[in-house]
Amino acid sequence: MKKTLLATAIAGALGVSAAAQAATVYDQDGTRLDLYGRIAMGIQGGGSDTKVVNEGETDERIEKAGGSEFVNIGSRFGLRGSQQITSDLSAYGRAEFRFNGDEVNRDAMQVRNSYLGLKSNQMGSLQAGNFDNFYLNTVGAPFDVYVVNGYEFAGGGTGAKGQGDSIGYISPNLEGFQVYLMGKHYTGNEQIAGSDGSNSSTIETAGGAVYEVDALRLALGYAEDKDSPNVADGSGEVIYGGSAQFAFTPEFSARLGYETQSDNEDKLGLGFTYGIDAWKVYADYYHVSANGDNKEALQAQDASTSRNSWSIGTQYNVSSNFQVFAEVNEEDQPSITIGGGETADELRSIRDSVYWVTGARYFF
Repeated sequence: MKKTLLATAIAGALGVSAAAQAATVYDQDGTRLDLYGRIAMGIQGGGSDTKVVNEGETDERIEKAGGSEFVNIGSRFGLRGSQQITSDLSAYGRAEFRFNGDEVNRDAMQVRNSYLGLKSNQMGSLQAGNFDNFYLNTVGAPFDVYVVNGYEFAGGGTGAKGQGDSIGYISPNLEGFQVYLMGKHYTGNEQIAGSDGSNSSTIETAGGAVYEVDALRLALGYAEDKDSPNVADGSGEVIYGGSAQFAFTPEFSARLGYETQSDNEDKLGLGFTYGIDAWKVYADYYHVSANGDNKEALQAQDASTSRNSWSIGTQYNVSSNFQVFAEVNEEDQPSITIGGGETADELRSIRDSVYWVTGARYFF
């Protein structure tokens, strides 16, 4: 097999054939500007049902009851540009925005990605701004195939392990070997004067290495997840992970991944993608085991310290720009006590419902 075999398999898994559609606004004298995006709508149901009872009271409040709902599913648009400075050096930039397209609203659009950089074929790329965590680009990429739910490794969303004010370096591709390194900065300026963290800032690092040869892709990576006043919901330890993907044929590829945090969770993932003509089917299974403090907390609630999560989905490309899809996912989260007081027996988080979604996406 040739290296293009794996590239084809990964592209099919990520829906790149559709996402690659873009309108070139300007392309002249080494300067190019593209407009791209997608509009995605669907119907979803099930998923995480949360039952909340205020401590010491009997009034109940139900959050996300799991009924069917018409929803926007990651609609967005963006601009990406590049300019050739020399035969080896180019400048590039990207700005991407998300919007809620399933109902009339006057909310401002949200910035999803916004960064700029310099790329040298000999020296690599240096970029700064708001972009996905490199842990997702390395370890998580083979498993990031779902339109909505289904991906369980640490990823590129907002939060301690995701997007933020970052500087990153990507090495040139050396015979299939490539290194990713980044640092994300959290300022202390937003803290209340005199509080912990108000006179300091926090930097989290992440990165990894990828090696691709013929039909095989191997990746190792890490992401710091610090616990400080400047970082929301940090676990206070480093995430380590690795993944492998192999394209047995141009149509079928399988993947294996592992991720660990000593006081949080161990995750083992196994999945596949099969694509033929306009169809694609993909499925993943995760075994998640609690560790350290997380395990002790679950044991104190008489809850299971491990769970088995599964997902399956299918996509059909009606055309090069229009796609329909359906996905099913069950996280198998344990029911745990989330409060105390006289009503402790009722204070449960119920998260065992199967989530489903179906919809369509138009790429431009």
